[in-house]
Amino acid sequence: MSSLPFSLPLIAAVGLSVHGLRKGSLSPTGASAAFAVGYTMLSVPLRAFGVSLLVFYLAGSRATKVGKTLKKRLEEGHQDAGYRNAAQVLCNSLSAIVAALLWSALYEPGSGPAQLLRAANVTWLPGEQVPYNFDEWCPLTPPPSASWSRALLFVTLGHFACCLGDTLASELGILSRTPPILITTLKPVPPGTNGGLSRVGTLASLFGGFVMGGTLAAALLAQSSACRATWAPVIVPLLLWGTLAGGLGSLLDSLMGATLQCTRFLNSTKRILTDEAPAPAPSADVKVVSGYDILTNNQVNLLSSIITAVVLGALA
Repeated sequence: MSSLPFSLPLIAAVGLSVHGLRKGSLSPTGASAAFAVGYTMLSVPLRAFGVSLLVFYLAGSRATKVGKTLKKRLEEGHQDAGYRNAAQVLCNSLSAIVAALLWSALYEPGSGPAQLLRAANVTWLPGEQVPYNFDEWCPLTPPPSASWSRALLFVTLGHFACCLGDTLASELGILSRTPPILITTLKPVPPGTNGGLSRVGTLASLFGGFVMGGTLAAALLAQSSACRATWAPVIVPLLLWGTLAGGLGSLLDSLMGATLQCTRFLNSTKRILTDEAPAPAPSADVKVVSGYDILTNNQVNLLSSIITAVVLGALA
């Protein structure tokens, strides 16, 4: 499934999971899921998928360490460095890994996904399997016979822009000097409230999308001479759409968090109760700040990233 030396995706995936374990950003199950996701995406010959994953993971992990002392003081159940489990890893990679596997199935005829499509006699995908050639066509501006390549790249951008934008907004927005406002009422709420907006968080989400757009553009230009020959139609759309997806994806996550996710505030400690916090005593003085207890934080992240990814893939 890879034109790269077999050991390179394997070594990078092992390094990704071991790094997460050593730094405390991944649990044992999270490290196992990170290895599987990393190896799969890094094995796709179009390196933009794997590079985007690495940049998202490293940037997101670094952001969780900023202001962690303050977050521990404001959030009940806050975990240092994120400590993501398998569910969190998969929720932050599902759309992108599906896009990467589909790209491999359509444009790498000898790959495992391509063979599975042929064995299953899949006919619902438009077009035909077209071997990739990065010297002849740019994956972002492909010929009509490979039109899905552009859509799948923008699905990947939408996914990672949403995820990194939301990560930076939540991890850095809590450091704002002014209290956030709830997206549904525009009234001040305690820092850490799901659906809370701040100027710092909003700018951080836009920056996260911009970073992912720049990452995807750099990876494409580095690998494809066809992309370098027409660099403007590669760089400009990725930066603009990436920034937009970072901001809108984070807003969508906030809207869902404010309505479909319950935020509770423990008056005795003056802290927000996170999903990881132990259940308070029945006699505890707990106030519901916003939302209904319908979705967990992981489910909100999953749905917002899927919606942003699909919308960007369709529009861009």
